[in-house]
Amino acid sequence: MQRCPWCLMNERQTRYHDEEWGVPVHDDRKQFEFLMLEAMQCGLSWDTVLRKREIFRGCFDGFDFDKVAAYTDEDVDRIMAVPGMIRSRRKIEAVINNARCVQRIRAEFGAFSDYLWGWTSGKTMLYKGHELGHIPASNDLSDRIAKDLKKRGLKYIGSVTVYAHLQACGIINDHVKECFRYRELVDGADDRYIATETRNGGCGRQ
Repeated sequence: MQRCPWCLMNERQTRYHDEEWGVPVHDDRKQFEFLMLEAMQCGLSWDTVLRKREIFRGCFDGFDFDKVAAYTDEDVDRIMAVPGMIRSRRKIEAVINNARCVQRIRAEFGAFSDYLWGWTSGKTMLYKGHELGHIPASNDLSDRIAKDLKKRGLKYIGSVTVYAHLQACGIINDHVKECFRYRELVDGADDRYIATETRNGGCGRQ
């Protein structure tokens, strides 16, 4: 069975690839979790993020952004003291800040997920460059979304981070064509696909 090469490091990454990566997400809490995992990755390997995922969930109330938005400095101190937690006060404060920003986006669009999927009119994007073995680190869509999110006050959210999120939550299907999940996701999507422009650089998850 063929898989995307990045997930072959260990069973943890393979399971994430097989069960979650690229599956369309329409739940606000899940969208927030996925996006904050990408933000927490800055300077770390993705395997480290997956290994600490349950610690993150415990620290941030399962990524319930309504609860996280109400956190105070005492909560930051509490999280900093959790064994195994990433010791970055700035990242922890960014998650709290971003939860408040996501609340405002939900108030404007009805759902954070609707805001994100609105950029593609509810459709998943297929990347044209797979035939050549190209998987980008960012594209025009992630550039535009990152710019808008930054304008809305979110932190640790650049174009590369946003692109990784779009891959994870199924807005972009970036499984290589030889991967068994590529065909499963395409076959299960009916006509909800549009093509992207080709853009080289990068190699999927890091």
